[in-house]
Amino acid sequence: MFQERAGMAVWLHSVKLARQLRKYGVVHYVSKRMKYAVVYCNKSDIEQTVQSLEALPFVKKVEPSMKPDISTEFSGPVHPREKQFDYNVGI
Repeated sequence: MFQERAGMAVWLHSVKLARQLRKYGVVHYVSKRMKYAVVYCNKSDIEQTVQSLEALPFVKKVEPSMKPDISTEFSGPVHPREKQFDYNVGI
């Protein structure tokens, strides 16, 4: 029913031509100051899309998102020095 989507950061030389990125997916955000755009496309087409985006003259580089590969489930404390404090010690 739903397609698996993947995001990518597209670094640009000029933001003027950022409208052309709509051919390659959904443009979620464009930063004028830092000159990058966040584009979402189908996960099955990500390799083709990255290659075609890198071929454009106004694109510096394309970085696919690593978020789907990162585990977001934590089993214990995030930091090893983090421990449970007993706040009822003085009572």
